[in-house]
Amino acid sequence: MSATSAPPPTERSRVRRAEDRGHYDRATIHAIIDAAYLCHVSFVDERGPLCLPTAVWRVDDHVLIHGSNGSKMMKSLAQGTPACVAITHLDGLVMARSAFSHSMNFRSVVIHGAFEAVPDADKAEVLDRLMDHLAPGRRHEARPPDRNELAATTVLRMPLFEAAAKIRAWGPKDKDGDLALPVWAGVLPLRQTRLPPLAEPGCPAETPAYVQQWATHA
Repeated sequence: MSATSAPPPTERSRVRRAEDRGHYDRATIHAIIDAAYLCHVSFVDERGPLCLPTAVWRVDDHVLIHGSNGSKMMKSLAQGTPACVAITHLDGLVMARSAFSHSMNFRSVVIHGAFEAVPDADKAEVLDRLMDHLAPGRRHEARPPDRNELAATTVLRMPLFEAAAKIRAWGPKDKDGDLALPVWAGVLPLRQTRLPPLAEPGCPAETPAYVQQWATHA
């Protein structure tokens, strides 16, 4: 579903540049978020504009981050400071016949809004969901956070109400006058690759299934 067939949730979230690349349906937005482990959070506090990377995961129609109670970012965002979350997957370098027409293939999501603190009663469950996001089954093996660890951790969530995806997934768009140039054109694909696991000394002899499958999982 593209920007031409679905309205943006708000004027602020509308994709303006190359608007035909915009997507506002939940399935597309969820898929891009669920494929990510990191996001960048932008906001303004007494230090000025900041953009910081942090771990990210999704629970239903919210995007979540977490950090120490002592983190200035977490303190500021917990107060409802307006923020913007960006996630990008780079899928290829688009090589055109002219330098001007080069581009990149990507999948991205930008979310506007404000974070709110996850209630203490729900904190353990949403952190379990983070374990599920990292590796399904991990929550049943790793020691869960104890009371002190939970108390020392802030978990924040932002609704996906003002979320928009932007996707480019095609080859170069050269100008007509450049098509006859004797220059190679096409796409140099990129992807994130999973490598074989590296076990720490003292690990159990039996390797969990999700670890064995890590490098072969698409």
